[in-house]
Amino acid sequence: MRIRRLIMLACCLALPVLAQNKQPPGLQPVPEPPPPPPGSEPDSATEPQITITKRGGNQVEEYRMNGKLYMIKVTPPSGKTYYLIDRDGTGAMARSDVGGPPTSVPQWVIKRF
Repeated sequence: MRIRRLIMLACCLALPVLAQNKQPPGLQPVPEPPPPPPGSEPDSATEPQITITKRGGNQVEEYRMNGKLYMIKVTPPSGKTYYLIDRDGTGAMARSDVGGPPTSVPQWVIKRF
């Protein structure tokens, strides 16, 4: 009984090694991917600027887009992280204690006058 188990164990350990050595004939290396199209590189206009500072014991992360502050993430040394979010672009921040920033309807600026 013991010999049978040892033989089964040896077969189970040898099968992956045998499978690695078998390769289908005619394989060719994968070609290099093409370069990204022009204009697809991230630029500073579309990426948010994040400033991380320490105030007292809190870590404060300020998120800005086009120089305008739209969200602040405050991480206290003990306790839950909370967010201050400018929902309508007026500069008035509203606190959000949920696990992350709340889901909001996308609001894109098409034209400013």
